[in-house]
Amino acid sequence: MANNEEKDFAPPLGLTPGEQRAIETLYRAFSEQNPNLLDEAVASDWQDIPLAPGQGPGPDGLKPIIKAFIAAFPDIQITIKELIGVPGRAGVRAEITGTHKGEWFGIAPTGKTIRIPLHEFHHLNDGRITHTWHLEDWFGMLNQVGAWPPSATVESKETAR
Repeated sequence: MANNEEKDFAPPLGLTPGEQRAIETLYRAFSEQNPNLLDEAVASDWQDIPLAPGQGPGPDGLKPIIKAFIAAFPDIQITIKELIGVPGRAGVRAEITGTHKGEWFGIAPTGKTIRIPLHEFHHLNDGRITHTWHLEDWFGMLNQVGAWPPSATVESKETAR
């Protein structure tokens, strides 16, 4: 994992070393700006649930998303705050940080720093992630870059109708 030096990060007791390494490598693909690390972390038929708009299946489907993330947030880091697991299953509480320097979600670069909570559940088999269910706070990110809530001008036009 790219940055797990947080004081509240404790190594998981129930995961095998290979499972922990796979999870950390998934997040390193973003933080180290190396989408090909996915090939070390996830199974070839890995399921990312839900898929992002336009995202294809498997690791090859996420690689363009990682590249777009890197273009929009060149200093992106994903920090694991908490990793809890038993063999074959893991829960992750993490944080995505970066500076908005490229277009993202159609929003022009703002230069603002973002902090997005990330919560994921993973299924693992043979030291690879087979399924990931994830939830990111995209509304919080939109608020942090000044794109949400909609501007008062838009709201006042709606109210006037």
